[in-house]
Amino acid sequence: MITLAANNPTLGGGEKMLLELADALRCAGRAVTVVAPEAPGDMVAASRRRDFPTVALPASDRPGYLRALRRWDARQREGLLWCGGLVPGLATAGHPNRILHLHQLPQGLHQAVYRISRTGVRAVVVPSQTMARLLPGSRALPNWSDGLAPREHLPFGPVVRLGYLGRISVAKGLPTLARAVRLLNDEHPGRFRLALAGEPRFAPKDDAAAIDEALAPIDAIVDRWGWVDPERFFADTDLAVFPSASFESFGLVIAEAMSARSPFVISDAGAFPEVAGSDHPYVAAAGDATGLARAVASAAATYTEAVLDAAEDRWRRHYSPEAGRARVIRLLDDLGITEGAP
Repeated sequence: MITLAANNPTLGGGEKMLLELADALRCAGRAVTVVAPEAPGDMVAASRRRDFPTVALPASDRPGYLRALRRWDARQREGLLWCGGLVPGLATAGHPNRILHLHQLPQGLHQAVYRISRTGVRAVVVPSQTMARLLPGSRALPNWSDGLAPREHLPFGPVVRLGYLGRISVAKGLPTLARAVRLLNDEHPGRFRLALAGEPRFAPKDDAAAIDEALAPIDAIVDRWGWVDPERFFADTDLAVFPSASFESFGLVIAEAMSARSPFVISDAGAFPEVAGSDHPYVAAAGDATGLARAVASAAATYTEAVLDAAEDRWRRHYSPEAGRARVIRLLDDLGITEGAP
């Protein structure tokens, strides 16, 4: 039995990945259970929709979840506990037979929480080699994505629709992207238009004002779509731009772009270059608007089917569900975790 404990009651990236892990384990014939707070019930509902045995702990806030999970784990858990973040890691600190799975690099006060949470774990896993190098003793278990339906993107037309998909926040590089698009519009009037897809969920409250100020000079060529499905996003844009300005532990949206055969430009934040591959030609320094504008202009002028072929092949070999599931099983085998093992 493998129990997967959610970090949050809502469906963030880590919780979605936890469900993918549960599915990978189920496909491999492992018995799995998902544990999450009962309120708000997004994670519980998503787990039950996918027919996983699900334990909804009586908790509606983080302290309540910490207490409830520690009690439940001590009294009722059987087999391995897969902690999907620092919250379940801290709640079960010192308990035996655990894996700690982090999706964000611990910083500030979270570093102390990490030191407590990792006590006695069988392994600490993280989503990239880039992050693993910053957490000695951890090992990489890269995320994966479903394949998205590809469409023809090349050649670009007279107007190139740039697209951003992700959290609407300063950390994701939106002000840098806005300045880059302004530079592009000054140099190539009418050539580029920007679509912003995403929500400010989990972003600091004062981010909205900073982003609005940065976008104001290009408001006439910006379309704010709000949340959209990734498949629709890649179908309705020509060139995706992921300009993150802060450390990225992985880059799931890059994997999705590769599977969809969508042209894309990235910053060099954290693991982005690792996910895209060292031979990806369109990379700008994080926070460098001039460099980002230059990379976008170059991509719009020189992107080829060969670059798309290489990216799709990289997704299939490294970030497809088949590749991800194989890595999960190898990890359990490496740790000696077989069905029924203590």
